[in-house]
Amino acid sequence: MMNRFEGPGGREARIRYLDGDFQVTSPGGFVRCAVTGEPIPIDELRYWSVKRQEPYVSADVSLAREIESEPSLKKR
Repeated sequence: MMNRFEGPGGREARIRYLDGDFQVTSPGGFVRCAVTGEPIPIDELRYWSVKRQEPYVSADVSLAREIESEPSLKKR
């Protein structure tokens, strides 16, 4: 049984993350979350950091990474 990351779309994509959009620089079916390592299908990619050029699997993971990178955010 093939999983959704096998076959022609099974390569990991390379992406340049922009404000409100992203640009695929090397085709593939997914990217890996910078924090959890989970594969994120390109069509489900919603969260990333332009500053760090990293994708995230969810809003919670994205927020945790922001706080980790900018500890001063925790005090707000």
